[in-house]
Amino acid sequence: MIWLTWRQLRVHVLVALAALAAIALLLLVTGLRMRHSYATAVAGCASGCAAAEADFLSRYTGLSHLATGLVIAAPGLLGVFWGAPLIAREVETGTHRLVWNQSVTRARWLAVKLATVGLAAVTVTGLLSLLVTWWAGPLDQVAMDRFSPLLFSARGIAPLGYAAFAFTVGACAGLLIRRTVPAMAVTLAVFAAVQILMPVAVRPYLQEPVHTDVALDLSQSTSGRFTLLRSGSGAEARVDVQVSRPGDWVVSGASPVLDRSGRDTGRSLECGQSAAPAGDGGAEGCTVPTDLHTRIAYQPADRYWAFQWSETAVYLALAVLAGGFCSWWLRRRRS
Repeated sequence: MIWLTWRQLRVHVLVALAALAAIALLLLVTGLRMRHSYATAVAGCASGCAAAEADFLSRYTGLSHLATGLVIAAPGLLGVFWGAPLIAREVETGTHRLVWNQSVTRARWLAVKLATVGLAAVTVTGLLSLLVTWWAGPLDQVAMDRFSPLLFSARGIAPLGYAAFAFTVGACAGLLIRRTVPAMAVTLAVFAAVQILMPVAVRPYLQEPVHTDVALDLSQSTSGRFTLLRSGSGAEARVDVQVSRPGDWVVSGASPVLDRSGRDTGRSLECGQSAAPAGDGGAEGCTVPTDLHTRIAYQPADRYWAFQWSETAVYLALAVLAGGFCSWWLRRRRS
């Protein structure tokens, strides 16, 4: 079974490895050049570091987007082109009748298929993620934004879970639909929907966030610690807070303005004619009651790898459930 599976998969694997080798060569050359630029222009700067960092980030923005997009797309593409045809093509061509009437049971046939091809998909995605994570190290160190949805999904070990999930979803779609092209479309749609839902509805709650109170001293608002959200000529009684430690992930969004007892003020912070324009962090001319504060929820930057492991475990669990469903459904089929 393993030999037969390899015979069917070898072209796909060789193409994937060739593409991976070409990407690795590009990332190696540009990555070494990037590290030299980082060491000379950013790490060794004595003054004007903000401008040096901005120039460093802008120089590699295009290539960074390309590398991030490759890692994000790879699991879905492997699920579409490796997972969906795994069973659907056998059923479409009728070869499943020959395979399922041999001495090898359906359960063993499916287990070998899922394990062999799935492991290859996870390995290819893992190698690509490892390369991009190494390559983007200096950029991530300067930007300090690894919790952003796109960067989180294209770094570390999380793409391994994505690949396992996309592949098993593709196999299930092929088993249920029994047509290759529709199964590929369903696989892509399901994987994209889950990838959009995860950072919005699941990821922020994988660990209990840390809560902290931030005093609203509008005379210091230009420091960037918080920004008033304005509407028209006045300022709404909600604030958009930035925690002071770089890399932290604020999950509470715009927070209500609270009084000394912790109750929502529920009213606007009126600003006079001299108030700063919309989008400006300044609060000149605003008449604000004293002792106001806001409460925010955030995930500390040092939880990054805990989130990576947690999200990978979630996707692997979903992959196991999908694989178990495939096995159960295949055993109950008559033909």
